[in-house]
Amino acid sequence: MSDSGRKKPPLVAERRYGKSKPAARKPASKPKAKPKSKSGFWVRKRKPARKPSAKKRHPIVAFVMRFLNWVWRIVWGFTWRVGAVVALIVALAVGYIYTTLPEMNELLDGRARGSVTLLDRYDQVFAWRGDQFGGVVTANSVSPDLKNAVVATEDKRFYRHFGVSPRGIASAVRINLREGRGPLSGHGGSTITQQTAKLLCLGVEFDPDDWESEAAYVKDCRRGSLSRKAKEAIYALAMEVKYSKDEILSIYLNRAYMGGGAYGAEAASQRYFGKPAAVVTPAESAMIAGLLTAPSSLAPTSNLKRSQDRAATILRLMQEQGYLTEKETAYWQANPAVLSEAAEARTGGYFADWVMGSGPDYFTRNTTEDVVLRTTLDPRIQAAAEEGMQWVFENKVREGSKAQAAIVVMSADGAVRAMLGGRDTKVSGAFNRAVQAKRQTGSAFKPFVYGAALDLGYAYDDLVSDAPYCINTPGSGEWCPRNYTGKHYGMVTLTTALKDSLNVPAVKISESVGRENVRKVASEFGIESDLAAGPALALGASESSLLEMTGAYAGILNGGSSVTPYGLIELRLAGDPNPLMGTGGGIGERVITEAAARELIYMMEKVVSNGTGGRAGLPGWQVAGKTGTTQAARDAWFIGFTSEYVAGVWMGYDDNTPLTGVTGSGLPAEIWHEAMIRIHEGVTPSPLPAFDPKPKAPRPETGNKRKSPGRVIEDTVNTILRDIFGGN
Repeated sequence: MSDSGRKKPPLVAERRYGKSKPAARKPASKPKAKPKSKSGFWVRKRKPARKPSAKKRHPIVAFVMRFLNWVWRIVWGFTWRVGAVVALIVALAVGYIYTTLPEMNELLDGRARGSVTLLDRYDQVFAWRGDQFGGVVTANSVSPDLKNAVVATEDKRFYRHFGVSPRGIASAVRINLREGRGPLSGHGGSTITQQTAKLLCLGVEFDPDDWESEAAYVKDCRRGSLSRKAKEAIYALAMEVKYSKDEILSIYLNRAYMGGGAYGAEAASQRYFGKPAAVVTPAESAMIAGLLTAPSSLAPTSNLKRSQDRAATILRLMQEQGYLTEKETAYWQANPAVLSEAAEARTGGYFADWVMGSGPDYFTRNTTEDVVLRTTLDPRIQAAAEEGMQWVFENKVREGSKAQAAIVVMSADGAVRAMLGGRDTKVSGAFNRAVQAKRQTGSAFKPFVYGAALDLGYAYDDLVSDAPYCINTPGSGEWCPRNYTGKHYGMVTLTTALKDSLNVPAVKISESVGRENVRKVASEFGIESDLAAGPALALGASESSLLEMTGAYAGILNGGSSVTPYGLIELRLAGDPNPLMGTGGGIGERVITEAAARELIYMMEKVVSNGTGGRAGLPGWQVAGKTGTTQAARDAWFIGFTSEYVAGVWMGYDDNTPLTGVTGSGLPAEIWHEAMIRIHEGVTPSPLPAFDPKPKAPRPETGNKRKSPGRVIEDTVNTILRDIFGGN
């Protein structure tokens, strides 16, 4: 049989490694029961949603992403490595600075100069000079309100940051940019720790060999460059490691400058409020804290209203930060801090400057120690002099006048009780016209002419001819003095010649007794300036200061002995009861006899009671003095005294512009009157030490041939004296 009709199997190669076993069949699983809902109905199971198939990125996008990823890995790797290196360097720098930081107590007083405290005659403080340091305080010893005010104003996160505040820096940069400044100009965002680091000048001490001046050193310490800020931050971090927060705040409270020459919270509190920093009120605390921003311009002694406004803002900040309640804030804003009596008065600015020059510089202007000066100043008399001058300028001088005036008041021994060197009484370091200005004295010089004559035997009632008179001066030609009125009055007594301030008799007397004798008497009474050599000497052609002239008149009052004006009683170091130096002035040697001085006082009393100085009279008091007006009325003077005090007044323009309608008998005499009437309030009047002349016939004219026997002896003595002293 043939197989052609049978279907043949396909040709397949046998498996080389044997047949595989057929897979066992899985038993058919029972169909799962369909879940039912609570209601009993069948619920169809939802099939999971199909995930969308990932789309393939565009090749360019994929390339960019791979590139950016590569760049990021490089930047990150570089950044963290650099950051680690910087952190290590900062840590090493902080560690090094930490080892150089001294103990906290060594950093509390950082002044380069010492202070000078000036006490008045009653041992009360009236002025300060130099760098004042009231004493060490700590963050816990000052008033809590002061501590809170400083933190609220300068660094509200002080107790939470680590010495540097990134938030504060970012905020400061943003404010600077918004106000149109550079990022580091203006607001610095410095923490209290950073400010303290700056006050310490990053540990660099002042060395005269390395710096041109202390000012240059301070300027460098205050630089705000980026590199300086970085060093400041590292120094601050080291301080945070070394000191506690309260210790850092204590250093800050002791070293910060707070205006008015005060360094530290204690000095500021004493300077402005006359009390310790431990007991200042919230309003006073806010005012002190406000000084930290701009100590000179915000000092209450410079502008109290501006300082109070700043304090009101700080009180609001204290309330916002929870240090004060709303009620407390409203109360202290309505009752702002005011200055102490001494700070308000700023008494004796001119006087304080003058006294500072009376001691050695190394104990006054350039002292490195804290020095106390006891002085002669009487604050009541100083205030009276100020009030008297101000009253006249407000009521007697035309508005807008630039005329200046000066006053000196002293006792008969030369102890200066008050001094005004100009119309502006609240000053320090200003030009002192009472001491520094040298001006012609005019007729105020005439008492020295008559004093010389009386000392040589002339008498108050001697006669002298007031008639036209000329002198030929070699090299200058003929000179003819004239009276202020342009008239002549014939035979007059020396007393009349002085009380009416006649020029011709004064020149005649000067020529009679000898110019050298007049010059000698004036210089021995304390007129140290060069005195004129010609006949115009008698009319006050020489220049002198108001202090010299007033001191010379004090010599007349005390009976004819010279006087050196003084303001310093003693100088000592703070805390040391033993003085280093004492009074530098007082009564000196006799210049004219006591009898001559008493006779001269009598003549000068007539100047006020019946002569050119009438406006200076004081009810109930005997007053002696002399007016003075220079050529073209460039200077006007009145100097006089009672039995208690001597006072001198000068008036004029700084540029020598002539005064309009002013003579010594006018406004200067009125200023003298207004000042002295206040000075003598409450003082029992007492008579001047002048002689009381007995009524007698007028004495003959000086040089008349008719002489009594006693006068012959007297003239003989005068002749001998002229031969000794010289003269014309």
